[in-house]
Parts: sequence; structure tokens; C-alpha cells
Amino acid sequence: MYLIELALKLNPLPLSVQRKKLEDAKALYKSLKGTLESGNPKVIEIHCEMAEDKKIAVLASEVLAVQMFEKTAGAGGTRRPGFSLDQ
Repeated sequence: MYLIELALKLNPLPLSVQRKKLEDAKALYKSLKGTLESGNPKVIEIHCEMAEDKKIAVLASEVLAVQMFEKTAGAGGTRRPGFSLDQ
């Protein structure tokens, strides 16, 4: 399972959706990144594969960052997102 998180301006909590396959997660990440690079003020709408009723619609101009990471079934529940010196 893969999580794609959106960090929004003036919002302390990220919004996230899940994808079952790595290819789907990469495609969504690439799509969101392309939307941010275009700079056009448009609405981004994405849905979650785990909870099909879960949808997010945000203005692209309000998104600060997009990240993708793998959710594992281990003790921690998720791999630590971002970059870290700890291995």
C-alpha cells in the first residue's frame, strides 16, 4: 500500500490518499507534480482506493508539497516519509 500526501498552506495536517500498486501511486504523484509545475489555478480532485468514498478536492495553488511513501504492515505501520540520515 502506498500513501500520497499533500501538504497545504496554513494547514498543519497533510491530506492523504492510498494506492494499492506502486505504478498507480507513481502515476498519481507524477500527475500532481505536473499540475503544480504548470502554475495554473485549478482544482485537483483525487480519490482513495482503500476508502472509495474518500475524495479530496483542493486548489493547486494551495498545495505546498506532494510526497509518496510505502505503508507497511510492520510494527510501525508506515515507513518514515521524507529523507533521513537514520537507516
